[in-house]
Amino acid sequence: MSCVTRTDGEGTDRRLRNPTPPPRALITAAAADLLNRLQDRHGPVMFHQSGGCCDGSSPMCFPDGDFIVGDRDVLLGVLGGVPVWISGPQFETWRHTQLVIDVVPGRGGGFSLEAPEGVRFLSRGRAFTAGEMELLESDPALTGADYERGARPPDRADVVVDDAADACRIAGRHADVDPA
Repeated sequence: MSCVTRTDGEGTDRRLRNPTPPPRALITAAAADLLNRLQDRHGPVMFHQSGGCCDGSSPMCFPDGDFIVGDRDVLLGVLGGVPVWISGPQFETWRHTQLVIDVVPGRGGGFSLEAPEGVRFLSRGRAFTAGEMELLESDPALTGADYERGARPPDRADVVVDDAADACRIAGRHADVDPA
């Protein structure tokens, strides 16, 4: 039985038995609300974490099936029924990072479904801890080839965060704290 030591807010170690690996992808509540509106309008959708070119490194939202997932693409997770994909080579670079999909004002590049809304999805990231990486190594990510063969990740309820700062904490600070 595996155990991971975690420190609570008081500095006390506690042992967790059979902990669940952290999600590789999260979404903020505001981005989830937008995603729900886009699904109401367009039907099933998907994300692909762009690796550059026209839209930089934005998470791109497409009608499901409009972006062809390759055998080596990696499924970071499913956010409210929406798969989040990244290219295999890019995953190798980002494997130590939890992707947090947020939404901010401003127009993106135009390929993603939210472009006409006057907002754009934005990738934020948080480095996994050594303990989280150990858990993730025991739970390999699915590839496009795995998905094509019918493999699916388990449903997770812990993928929506109120604010990006809830996932990307800076010790002693929160997004709504005035540092002055």
